[in-house]
Amino acid sequence: MKKVLLTGINAKYIHSNLAIRYLYKYSKAYTDHVQVVEYTINNHYDHVLQEIYRMRPDILTFSCYIWNIEMIKELITDYKKIAPDTTIILGGPEVSYDGEKMLSSYKEVDVIIVGEGEETFQELMAYYIHEEGNLKDIDGIVYRESDTVHTNKPRKPLLMDDLPFVYEDGFEGFDHRIIYYESSRGCPFNCQYCLSSIEKGVRMKSLHHVFKELQQFLDARVMQVKFVDRTFNCHKKHAVGIWTYLHEHDNGYTNFHFEISADLLDEDMIELLRQVRPGLFQLEIGVQSTNETTIHHIQRKTNFLKLAEKVKAIQEGNNIHQHLDLIAGLPDEDYDSFGRSFNDVYALEPHQLQLGFLKILNGSGLKRDAEDFGIIYKEKAPYEVLKTHKLSYDDILRLKMIEEMVEIYYNSGNFYFAIKYIETFFKTPFAFYEALGDYWLDHNLHVSNHNKVTLYTILLEFYKDTIPSNEKEFMHILKFDMYLQEKVKKFPHWLERQEAYKEAVIRFYRDEENTKKYLPHLEQYTAKQKSRMTHLEIFPIDIIKWSKDFKKPLEWRRNAVLFDYHTRDIFRNNATYRTVELIYNISQEM
Repeated sequence: MKKVLLTGINAKYIHSNLAIRYLYKYSKAYTDHVQVVEYTINNHYDHVLQEIYRMRPDILTFSCYIWNIEMIKELITDYKKIAPDTTIILGGPEVSYDGEKMLSSYKEVDVIIVGEGEETFQELMAYYIHEEGNLKDIDGIVYRESDTVHTNKPRKPLLMDDLPFVYEDGFEGFDHRIIYYESSRGCPFNCQYCLSSIEKGVRMKSLHHVFKELQQFLDARVMQVKFVDRTFNCHKKHAVGIWTYLHEHDNGYTNFHFEISADLLDEDMIELLRQVRPGLFQLEIGVQSTNETTIHHIQRKTNFLKLAEKVKAIQEGNNIHQHLDLIAGLPDEDYDSFGRSFNDVYALEPHQLQLGFLKILNGSGLKRDAEDFGIIYKEKAPYEVLKTHKLSYDDILRLKMIEEMVEIYYNSGNFYFAIKYIETFFKTPFAFYEALGDYWLDHNLHVSNHNKVTLYTILLEFYKDTIPSNEKEFMHILKFDMYLQEKVKKFPHWLERQEAYKEAVIRFYRDEENTKKYLPHLEQYTAKQKSRMTHLEIFPIDIIKWSKDFKKPLEWRRNAVLFDYHTRDIFRNNATYRTVELIYNISQEM
């Protein structure tokens, strides 16, 4: 019996490959022959090669993307040397656009699936396993016959309701991995950096199909489902139908992630979003740039003022995590212009701000027009920008450091109050991250990894080096951030241990009235257990009052803060906190 291997090579272990699961489920008649396997680009190359060889596939298929294509090129080259009779089939966005070139460059490849692969793969299985039909009659492939490369006519788009539900057999093997789901294909927009611009129009699954499938996620209480729809809310009835269903059938646990265009939201949609459980939805919103000339060049239809208004409106609900994206290296955006885009988006206070770098994808409009904009990019995948007419490689390197600073100090959520405090000493947020990145470079901090405690110390040293005032104030804010994350066990040299109030803290936890007032959800635990699940710290400054308005100065006023690790916020996973009454000797000092 012929054996077929559907191989996915993911960027990370937590990812999973939806495409190969579609192929497997769509080709039901051949599932006895087909096996799905997944690796990551972080696996040792020899391990992957050896494991594939041990399975002895007759037909070896790879799903190709920018993150794995270089590894796949190596694998197919080496694999044909040790198993020359194996048929190799490639599919996916990284090989669909110019299949003839791929086949000409890599003699090891026999067939390339162009575009959607479900029906095409099924017909290929009929040909290779049952010897039915001819390759020349299979739409949507480029194939080799002797030394000649043939390109067949494109395949017509699949009806979305014909797509199988790939998780119908359950969720075994998906623990701690992202589950992907698709309710539509295509995108109504024509962004020139994106491959979705190639396919015109949007196709959607019928809502009754979607509801039935979503219910299986809810019943199984999976942790997160990530919709891969390119612009989820481009069709209001479809988006509102799904959001309403998930709101009304919420299991209190599962989270759903959507990529949306915020400026398409209307008042009805925002009102619905405000009603959902905190943590039910996450929204990813691509801004990319606020430079109008740049937006025009990439043919993106975004009204930033309208987008900003919608982001703020969602934020007022305090129940949805928002992730905003920027892309560096786009046409006509220089370093200063990108800084303005950064400041514009940063001012919206997203829970995550992703600073990405332009990738010149095969088949995209910017691949065609790269020379016009002076875009120079890496020869190998992921084809990342090196420089443009407006952005030098030195600029790119500086932006790379800013990206790292944002990832470490902003997106982690570990330094929330410290960042709020320190950025007020700089003209703009971009200027702050720029200075912090320069400090890391000047002190060679970028050449090694640092634990969390060291990162706090680095930020303190940067502060002392850059802003020679209010050092004690900043140290207490750093301490506040540290306790927001966890009960500190490993103390940096500059963090004072709280010994003077030890007896007062013990009395606090033993007092049942305090438990009823401040920790009613922990009433069943002993005083010792409650002290482990929470932390009580006395600060000489009123950080909580300051957090209501960061523009006001901090007040030096001693107050006790209770950090509750049993209850955390949905956005940064920080402990909840509040001031409490604590009886102690007023003469005690920090």
